[in-house]
Amino acid sequence: MNLISTTADLASACKSIAASDHVAVDTEFMRDTTFWPRLCLIQMATPDTGVVLVDALATGLDLAPFFELMADERVTKVFHAARQDIEIVFHLGGLIPHPLFDTQVAAAVCGHGESVGYEALVRALTGATIDKTHRFTDWSRRPLTEDQLVYAAADVIHLLPIYAKLQTEIQDLGRHDWIREEMDILTSPQTYDTDPELAWKRLKLKVRKPREFAILKAVAAWRDREAQTRDVPRSRILKDDAIYEIALHAPDSEAALRRLRTVPSGYERSAAGRELVALVQAIRAQPPEALPPVPRNDGPARLPGAVSDLLKVLLKHVAEQNRVAARLIANSDDIEAIAADDDADVPALHGWRREIFGEQALALKHGRLTLAIDGGRIALEPREPSERPLPKARRRRPRRPATARMAATDPNSDGRAETSLP
Repeated sequence: MNLISTTADLASACKSIAASDHVAVDTEFMRDTTFWPRLCLIQMATPDTGVVLVDALATGLDLAPFFELMADERVTKVFHAARQDIEIVFHLGGLIPHPLFDTQVAAAVCGHGESVGYEALVRALTGATIDKTHRFTDWSRRPLTEDQLVYAAADVIHLLPIYAKLQTEIQDLGRHDWIREEMDILTSPQTYDTDPELAWKRLKLKVRKPREFAILKAVAAWRDREAQTRDVPRSRILKDDAIYEIALHAPDSEAALRRLRTVPSGYERSAAGRELVALVQAIRAQPPEALPPVPRNDGPARLPGAVSDLLKVLLKHVAEQNRVAARLIANSDDIEAIAADDDADVPALHGWRREIFGEQALALKHGRLTLAIDGGRIALEPREPSERPLPKARRRRPRRPATARMAATDPNSDGRAETSLP
């Protein structure tokens, strides 16, 4: 199987691909020892050009033609579980492929299950099977074997008929607007934001005091800056448990840092250790009024459990009626938020999710709708509500849409795990 390794051949291939209205795309990469994924191989396919494989590690290869293709608005880029592929293009090329179609998200919208894997989707929609022997291969080693190239090609060959079948299902179900909303999330630069100042958000808030929180934020940001600059996994700089312990104990000297159980022996004598001590000293010197407040993490105020339970029954009913994965519509936290607050800023109260579920959830909550059993099936019946309103609860913190939660994988994850709805 031919493997492109020169800029001229890549430009010629991309020019041919650009004549099609869609292209299937996949990448193989390694990130076991790096912060940023190391792109090793690019796979592309169209009905007319067939499969194109690009050796991204070839000496002297300029990927500019590939990035130009990814930015071409005339060509739809078809991925499966696109998050990490897009992250690579965004980091190396400074752009997000557009227009975009993610078959994993589309499959969930069309009722094929939550976060369905590529192999399962291929089997369900095409009847084909995929040999996963090389799933965990080292794609950075050269030369690549014929078996590796055949495996890599399969990742885009089957995307073409899957895309066609899902397009037909979307058309039959009338869900183009749904897909458009989901793709807008996947193509938003915010989905791929690696700002170190936001690194604390991926940590559990095991702190209660403003000074502890200030230290946690500062150390998390410092660690991300170091990891990105040195291109190593976060854990190579400092493990999460060490950040929590530093935040709680606020070591203001090398001796104090040395006493912490989770900090590696000798770390206090390194340049990094001295930076951490100086950082903690600066925060300890700040007056209380200059410290950031600790974000509330206690979730929404809870109403009687029966309200949430009824909303969950409604969610299951709506998901079955609409042939869509229930957790693509809402998860347990979203249900709790709606039970507590009519104005909760959750995906289920916006866009297509509100149309099929959110409005009915509010009607059920306020007694304008009832659930009944009719012939062994759930039935919805309108009713006159009581005059007594449900108590108004405190606004909760906004949550990301479900597609963003599907997409949110750890930038230091190993290999390509199929994303899942939490």
